[in-house]
Amino acid sequence: MKINLRSILSATLPIFILSIFITSSPLAARPSGSNLLPEMIPTDTDQPVVARVYFADFADLNRLATSLDIWEVNHNLGYLVALLPSERYQGLIQEGYKVEIDLDKTSQLHKQNQTIPSQSSGIPGYPCYRTVEETYTDLSQLALDNPTLASWIDIGDSWEKTTPGGPSGYDLNTLILTNTGIPGPKPRFYLISAIHAREYPTAELVTRFAEYLVENYGIDPDITWMLDYFEVHITPHANPDGRLLAEAGNSWRKNTDNDDGCLLSYSWGTDLNRNSSFKWAGVGASSDPCNFNYHGPSSASEPETQALQNYAAAIFPDQRGPGDTDPAPQDAVGIFITLHSYGELVLFPWGWTTVAPPNDTPLETLGRKFGFFTQYEVCQSGEDGCIYQTSGSTDDWVYAELGVASYTFELGTYFFESCANFEQTVFPNNLPALLYAFKSTRRPYQHPAGPETLDLALSSDHIAPGAGLILSGIADDTRYSSQGWGAEPVQSIAAARFSIDAPSWVGGTTTYPLIPSDGSFDTPIESLSATVDTTSLVPGRHTIFVESQDADSNWGVPSAVFFWITGEDYLPGLVPSYAEGAAQPGSTASYNFQITNLGTQDDYFSVQITGNNWVTVFPSVNPIGPLIPGESALFAVTVEVPEDAEEGTQDNAILTITSHGNSTKFAMSTIKTTAGNLSVFLPLINK
Repeated sequence: MKINLRSILSATLPIFILSIFITSSPLAARPSGSNLLPEMIPTDTDQPVVARVYFADFADLNRLATSLDIWEVNHNLGYLVALLPSERYQGLIQEGYKVEIDLDKTSQLHKQNQTIPSQSSGIPGYPCYRTVEETYTDLSQLALDNPTLASWIDIGDSWEKTTPGGPSGYDLNTLILTNTGIPGPKPRFYLISAIHAREYPTAELVTRFAEYLVENYGIDPDITWMLDYFEVHITPHANPDGRLLAEAGNSWRKNTDNDDGCLLSYSWGTDLNRNSSFKWAGVGASSDPCNFNYHGPSSASEPETQALQNYAAAIFPDQRGPGDTDPAPQDAVGIFITLHSYGELVLFPWGWTTVAPPNDTPLETLGRKFGFFTQYEVCQSGEDGCIYQTSGSTDDWVYAELGVASYTFELGTYFFESCANFEQTVFPNNLPALLYAFKSTRRPYQHPAGPETLDLALSSDHIAPGAGLILSGIADDTRYSSQGWGAEPVQSIAAARFSIDAPSWVGGTTTYPLIPSDGSFDTPIESLSATVDTTSLVPGRHTIFVESQDADSNWGVPSAVFFWITGEDYLPGLVPSYAEGAAQPGSTASYNFQITNLGTQDDYFSVQITGNNWVTVFPSVNPIGPLIPGESALFAVTVEVPEDAEEGTQDNAILTITSHGNSTKFAMSTIKTTAGNLSVFLPLINK
């Protein structure tokens, strides 16, 4: 029989978790300016505390990691920070460990989340973090509003949903972002978050990352080409049942599986990051179902784990042999990142051993690229001095089974990171790291060793056909950081190249050289320039892709810049040229378009819909404008699917944009709308 966890928790969890700190207890009698209590000060509470536990060596730390809920590790000072139930706290002291209660963290542990004045959304007390429902609502709407870029799919179920008799549970929904108008197969970046429920910043970071990509498509040239040629897959809540409990302020880590033998409502559940089927039930995991690190009754026993593993195996090719020492090939494709908090770390496999993984060097290199942006320590997670060893972890499984470059980011400095820290540090520092990961998706074991190409600029971004165009930029081979875990080799720049309207790896693409501005390639940072021949280019927007190479023959990731060939006084541009979506009968499908004035004169543009049978609504402000040469405007078109429309019936409409300056100049797009659900999952994973 399924136990209703949330009903029990409403009675028991506040007693266990939220009433620990009593001002009359000895915990309040600390020396001025100190937030630690030594183990010899007695306590009369039977409630848990957050404390420092001093360990003897790495082996001792790993032994403790099997049974403790470790929050932090300070290797230099030889202590860990952990949440200790009363009996464990007393037991460690009896075993001879030095234990110091951290009053600040213990006090924070007992604070219930309270909605702040004027807060209307978000987790109570933390308006910057969306709830599970808000995240799902916003990302599903993002997909509805951008059907040519985004898909919102169900890849599996939470434990609550698979188990009858209690709360309804959740789907493990996943967002796919790519320009579906450009066929695949495409390299894939898979990003998951919140597999540990209490880690607030993780789901919000991936949600904002998704929104940033969509908002900047067609505006930022790098984001535009990445979504044209690559895919990003995002599972924002890998543990939604547990996250719902954590939103109340509970320090909940695991899922909510309550039938494995633990009778304590505040301790049951499986740690999903110990439940994966590679090296299951090893170091850093517990067989005690009440333990914070409980690995589950069997490998991949939990529906959440099964969903994540099945999905990763569906979207990535298997690129590694079965042996622990078998490397993935240097041209392996794909990147996997799982976001955790906290600790300000970038971790890579292996977590289960100190032995380096077979792709250690390129994993370190890409990690140090991430470290440049995040300023986090970058280390192999099972290495002595990095953190502590784990088994059954998600990133180890993805790397072991598929050969995909896999990482864990430990964000920030607390599970319930303050909104101020999230907005000012966590989000701005980690966003460029995720963007770089997306850029590296095609060759993660090769491109990060090469230089980045920065600060691309053109002598003009709007020119007549055949007009001269000067391209400039900087090649930089120095942008790495590990925060003390080794230095990345730096080489002089050896070459640079550019291509027009397609990246260099697309068949038939011609590349052209850039030259060093000082006359020779001989330093790790070089200014670049080239003259771009525009003679054969048609009017419209064009993209220049630039790559740089170092003296070890490593080509870095591309960077891009837009320019427009005008050539005519009046000329409209419209993207996309084809849009396809779906909506249930009685609902609305929405499509986003961008119009650009490609002419040399200011202009207005009329919007017209023809050929449609279903009600189609376009901008109320019509014509659009005035737009100066090169200026763009965004607008939406909505199609109402009739309530009596049969599943699978379709409506085709033609969107036409006409210049007011010259009515013979127009641009067109086809809009195809289907009644029902547009199936995108199988085509994507079977490309």
